Amino acid sequence: MTFQVPRDDGLFYRQTLFDQAKTVVLKVGSAVLTTADGLNIDFIDTLCHQVAFLRASGRQVILVSSGAVAAGRKRLQVYRQPGEELRVKQALAAVGQSLLMQAYEQRFAHHNKQQVAQILLTHTDLSQRDRYLNVRNTILTLFEFGVVPIINENDTVSVQELRFGDNDTLGALITNMIGADMYIMLTDVDSLYTANPAEDATARPVYTVAAIDSTIETMAGNTSSLLGTGGMQSKIRAAKMVAAYGGSSFIGPGRNKHILQELFSGDMVGTFFLPEKGKKIRGKKHWIAHVLRPSGALYLDAGACRAIVERGKSLLPSGITRIEGTFDVGASVQCRCPGGQVVATGLTNYASADLERIRGRKSAEISGILGFRDSDEIIHRDNLVLFDEKLKSPEIF
Repeated sequence: MTFQVPRDDGLFYRQTLFDQAKTVVLKVGSAVLTTADGLNIDFIDTLCHQVAFLRASGRQVILVSSGAVAAGRKRLQVYRQPGEELRVKQALAAVGQSLLMQAYEQRFAHHNKQQVAQILLTHTDLSQRDRYLNVRNTILTLFEFGVVPIINENDTVSVQELRFGDNDTLGALITNMIGADMYIMLTDVDSLYTANPAEDATARPVYTVAAIDSTIETMAGNTSSLLGTGGMQSKIRAAKMVAAYGGSSFIGPGRNKHILQELFSGDMVGTFFLPEKGKKIRGKKHWIAHVLRPSGALYLDAGACRAIVERGKSLLPSGITRIEGTFDVGASVQCRCPGGQVVATGLTNYASADLERIRGRKSAEISGILGFRDSDEIIHRDNLVLFDEKLKSPEIF
């Protein structure tokens, strides 16, 4: 079944994307990496064999891997408890991360003596522009050395405000950061379904999705995973992020020992998401839209909303009616119209305390009020990303 593919050559287009994919991000979750006995070494061996297959075909591969907490839990014989404290999970991750990398190093050594490298990240590493670019440069340099980067969230030090939420999101951010062609998420479900197959005999797998809309998002509730923090809904959100950047994504059965060979050979398995048609969000604007977390909100009058939405203008102080939150210069803030809807997000040139003094005033008055004028604009259009409210996804001007 092909869902929502607007072209008669949809299946050909899908295969073309696989054939042309030169850089692939492969995300594997705890649901397929672990068992009740800890790390599934047989699966890891199979996974390394499949990565070696991709590398032998001339492709670059980044592996985003969960499993550290589960590995540490098994090694220390610490069983999951209701309301388990964060410090316990962090300690388990500290033990399990070395076990996870040891398993990868040993199994990759059996497959073309592939070298690997570990990269542990928190959200802060990507929310600061210079660190974001440093991570990108490190990964690209590892490619030059023929090394497979293995990336995981740094659970040992992560707290709520530093977390990505799940490795599905982390993998999507890495995909877009590198400009990878394809994002593959291997999980314990076969595919996205039109309905819950356990309850509806008419449920059918969805093999190809051309656009992620509310119908597709609703379908995400039809499947569930018993393990891991990222359910199907988080995977749909991740695929949507990648599609907006111009990449394709796949969600499919990680326990299939030949899944990657089957995929790249054209077999119809799992669910494939085509790139978004039309304009693509790129570079710094992607970082603003998807990586940064807003620190506050600016409420605009109708005229300012029309200026930034319809005419692609910068935001001036005269159009701001109210400020929400406390933030510094350079922070990410939402722009909300009179009805409260978010129409854009961007980087502010003034701190919230100063904005309170100059909101509603003309740019020429800034210097007289504050004693300085760093910029005529509160948010310059180059640092402003418009949101398409219909699709709930960022759109470049």
